[in-house]
Amino acid sequence: MYPFVYQPLSQRVVFGSGTIGQVGDELSRMNLGRALVLTTAQQEQSGRELVEALGARAVGLFAGAVMHTPVDVTEAALHQVEALGADCVVSLGGGSTVGLGKAIALRTDLPQIVIPTSYAGSEATPILGQTENGIKTTQRSLKVLPEVIIYDVDLTVSLPPKMTVTSGLNAIAHAVEGLYTQDRNPIISIIAREGIAALARALPAIIKREDDLEARADALYGAWACGTVLGAVGMALHHKVCHVLGGSFDLPHAETHAVILPHAVAYNERAVAEELAPVADIFASPTAAAGLWEFSKTTGAPLTLAELGMAEADLDRAVEIMLANPYWNPQPLVGEQLRGMLDDAFFGRAPGTSLQGQPS
Repeated sequence: MYPFVYQPLSQRVVFGSGTIGQVGDELSRMNLGRALVLTTAQQEQSGRELVEALGARAVGLFAGAVMHTPVDVTEAALHQVEALGADCVVSLGGGSTVGLGKAIALRTDLPQIVIPTSYAGSEATPILGQTENGIKTTQRSLKVLPEVIIYDVDLTVSLPPKMTVTSGLNAIAHAVEGLYTQDRNPIISIIAREGIAALARALPAIIKREDDLEARADALYGAWACGTVLGAVGMALHHKVCHVLGGSFDLPHAETHAVILPHAVAYNERAVAEELAPVADIFASPTAAAGLWEFSKTTGAPLTLAELGMAEADLDRAVEIMLANPYWNPQPLVGEQLRGMLDDAFFGRAPGTSLQGQPS
């Protein structure tokens, strides 16, 4: 047993089917009655329906959430918070909407109720990533931890299979890095394995039948477990790479996680093969990287940075940004090796191809 420190986060979780109908009850429980509902433009109609259902307990809707939580969008939302006298925010949507709610909470300390409609898992974390002047930064603060999460399996049924897969792989990435992170602990490792296994079961079943409620519930449960891992411990190379590619090159969030995951795992598996052995076992593969790669292919996930819109000419710049702010990683960060890893991801080569013959 290795020494560790573990401090559980305090958060109320409501999980089930049709639970969106309990938002009003949760507001009443917290003595709140002037909720501003947040969504993306794509989910505006769902937001309007929620505002209508809440009646006098909602003061309005802000449907401007976008990827990577740009500071200027947060500022626009804050103007509406102030103008309407909101006493809380209710975030209905995926990672973009959750991020906006957190950014508002950081600046105002308003309570948050989150209703996730994807498997990103960020609702379970005290982590905020936001973008300004082309740079994405992250910070941890209990001020941004949502007070209540309402998981409604019914709301995920309409999530298209492609988005289901990329969102699920995004969640798996949290748990995978939680297995070898510097501040890992036995409890979080158990939760990480549980989350990965749940999503590994659920995603193929959802591809076969989108309305499989049992599989959708399994996926949402797995996403919560993976998000819990992300909220409890630090991350490493995979998340750093994805933040750089998303924040500085505007690549789509979940899709970038899906593409990078097996490659970042191949980079780090040289140092933490024992910690990653449960991942290899879950995917019935000799290595974790190979298992994740095959799983991505069989579920139809994107496999190249090129198809996400990354320009090959920007790969060198991406490595420069990654190395500009040193951070912990189990495998030393070497510019040439990082560039090779990105090259593999850009062209869709098998993970670890560029690392063959490189020192471990």
